[in-house]
Amino acid sequence: MNQHRDYDSICRHLSLPAPSAMRFPTPVSPMEIVVAAAGRIILGKERQVRLALACLLARGHLLIEDLPGVGKTTLAHVLAQLLGLHFQRIQFTSDMLPADILGVSIFDRDSGTFNFHPGPIFAQVVLADEINRATPKTQSALLEAMEERQVTAEGQTRPLPAPFFVIATQNPAYQIGTFPLPESQLDRFLMRIEIGYPDRAAERELLAGADRREMLAGMAPCLTPAELLAHQEAVRQMHVAEPLIDYVQALAGHTRTSADWQTGMSPRAALALLASARAWAWLAGRDHVLPEDVQTVLPGVVGHRLRPAGDTAVADSVERLIEAVPLP
Repeated sequence: MNQHRDYDSICRHLSLPAPSAMRFPTPVSPMEIVVAAAGRIILGKERQVRLALACLLARGHLLIEDLPGVGKTTLAHVLAQLLGLHFQRIQFTSDMLPADILGVSIFDRDSGTFNFHPGPIFAQVVLADEINRATPKTQSALLEAMEERQVTAEGQTRPLPAPFFVIATQNPAYQIGTFPLPESQLDRFLMRIEIGYPDRAAERELLAGADRREMLAGMAPCLTPAELLAHQEAVRQMHVAEPLIDYVQALAGHTRTSADWQTGMSPRAALALLASARAWAWLAGRDHVLPEDVQTVLPGVVGHRLRPAGDTAVADSVERLIEAVPLP
């Protein structure tokens, strides 16, 4: 797609509202087109869509934790469709085995050899649906794939396609039949977000409108995988000023010494925070990262990595962290 398409062609391409209602910035960014198109399916959740895109642009993986039926699976379908990526869904259950994810070798009697049959992990967007319904042994099958972007099965290492993006959904831990994700598994997710209930206007439109899955099926991709890889590289090359790095270090250091947290941010978490802030700034059309970008992505990056002390809610502890560390 051309980086600077005119408003009329955008609307014709995605059957979006009239140009005057789109309110795109000038020039038009391809990601703004994705956000606008996703907004027709995921109603009233632009922030969550942008956070998911930032996670993808930062080459991370996304964990969505919320109640069933609020749009977690639909969000994964939307991103795969609009970004032109090969999509596979894995429905996690308590009896699932690691081979059901990674693949298995089957003996071919005609050739006398074992042929490897790739599992659903060999896709560009992998939806690990209700991941906490599987046992820890099966959950751990994703660790190498998420960290190394490769799979080792039966002594042979096989690379995964690029881009590679895991979106895992999980139901709240209090629901029946769930297994909590271990800390090592949680740490592989760059961000964790919640979808939440729609507001009244969005829910009204959802109830009165067409089926969202049918609408999604008629949408053409806005990008190619090669274009997405180029955007990911552009995000990684974004310059970050020294004072901004000082600010990230100050946030990490405060979590390690403050009584608000049981444990502090690891170096991996600090790197995740910086990468997410780069992606958020890039989505905003800037070539530099601001402290506000760090603050915006901070809850999604640390909320599943850190445990507040006592009975304090994560959101409250993150808010106090932002207030306690002075801006650069």
